[in-house]
Amino acid sequence: MDEGPHHHEGPHDRERPHHHEGPHDREEAPGGRERLCHESPQGPPGQRRPPTPAPFLSIGHFAARSRLSPKALRLYDRLGLLAPARVDEVSGYRYYQERQIEQARLVALLRRLDMPLALIAEIVTANGTANGTDGTGGTGDTGGPDGTTGAQLLDAYWSEAESRHAERRALAGYLRHRMTRESQETADMYDAFEVRLVEIPEQLLITETRHVLADELPVWIPAALGRLEDAAASCGGLTGHPFVAYHAESSMESDGPAEACVPVGDEAAARAWAAVQPRTRSTRTHREPARRLAVTRITKAQVAHPQILAAYEAVEAWMKREGWSYDGPCREIYFTDWDSAGPEDPVCDVAFPVTRTAGTTHTPETTRTPNTARTP
Repeated sequence: MDEGPHHHEGPHDRERPHHHEGPHDREEAPGGRERLCHESPQGPPGQRRPPTPAPFLSIGHFAARSRLSPKALRLYDRLGLLAPARVDEVSGYRYYQERQIEQARLVALLRRLDMPLALIAEIVTANGTANGTDGTGGTGDTGGPDGTTGAQLLDAYWSEAESRHAERRALAGYLRHRMTRESQETADMYDAFEVRLVEIPEQLLITETRHVLADELPVWIPAALGRLEDAAASCGGLTGHPFVAYHAESSMESDGPAEACVPVGDEAAARAWAAVQPRTRSTRTHREPARRLAVTRITKAQVAHPQILAAYEAVEAWMKREGWSYDGPCREIYFTDWDSAGPEDPVCDVAFPVTRTAGTTHTPETTRTPNTARTP
């Protein structure tokens, strides 16, 4: 595994090859036995032998024992993941102790999970293994019984990794189905979504806009709508359902922007609120003209990606079939409390503002929707 970019090595990065080891690395013990550096010799007969310091291992020996490359050990030293027990002041050679092997192997195993180095540092620190001073190469402060803090960080990372994998698996299945299904199957899938026209009157909106990637939407949307709904209390109250308008695609590569919108009742108060908001939030107030929307209602489970893509495609297919054109950014309208809803409960309308395509005359049934606040 390549643990970092190549760089020009300085005196603290160059390690002496094993076959060039000198007197500071090994000493000749009595009787011809080779002794690791800093091992205390046996004293004269009858004299108590002083305590033997833990032996030091050269970076080559330690790399072989820990199953990490010398290059990785130098990188982890710079990042504070695994510091040598001693660095020779003259030569700059790194030396490690055997008790650091467990920490080194922990780092190597965490890297096999494709874990970012910054998170490995958090786990190593939380697990009490950052400085190589106790039996596991750490400080002795485990951060919790049996290293539970480090284990909790690992659990959180792996739960997120499994969620990402599940989303990618669902997306791969969706794409495979799209590439292999027949046209009739496509029509049947779209027919599963009931599309209708809804008339929305003019609305006074307070909004917050942000460039946001798809994986950031589940965090940003409730936070932004929450801030706007709190502000609505001083702007004449909620007068309609909150929604998010997408001015451009939000995906893993495209960041929108998306605009969180809340209808309110008092224009003067709304403009006063917008005037004191931080510029980083990109807030504004404006009047949206009356709209005709083509909408389909979806459940909480269908809001998840990529299931929601089918709802958008179904509305677009209906628009093409019925002779309607785009008349503004698509949107998701949230009309009930998200947290209290179950997976099969309707929570959201996927909607496109539409206008009649030139040369068409058929007019489907239209529903007129009053400005009513979102269900609590």
